[in-house]
Amino acid sequence: MYRSQIVGTGSYLPEKKLTNFDLEKMVDTNNEWIVERTGIHSRSWAEDGQGTSDLALVAAKQAIKESGIALDDIDMIIFGTVTPDHLMPSSACYLQAKLGCRD
Repeated sequence: MYRSQIVGTGSYLPEKKLTNFDLEKMVDTNNEWIVERTGIHSRSWAEDGQGTSDLALVAAKQAIKESGIALDDIDMIIFGTVTPDHLMPSSACYLQAKLGCRD
């Protein structure tokens, strides 16, 4: 019998936005070219010094609040990203420490 379950979810996007018009000022492109090929008009952009685990912390706090569980009841953090804070240790370790979860 499996005992694992998802009891809460959370999400977070940084408030800062980088638009296609911003990109026009940085590289040789334009809004129409980007939208035609990708459908993207803007993207969220983390502030300087804001790591992936900082973004995940906001989402994790939402998930924990939604679930109604205590930090001590969290047995595992699964954290997938292609933009980690550092190569090692895993960003899950940073998130665990920021949340104050037990080892």
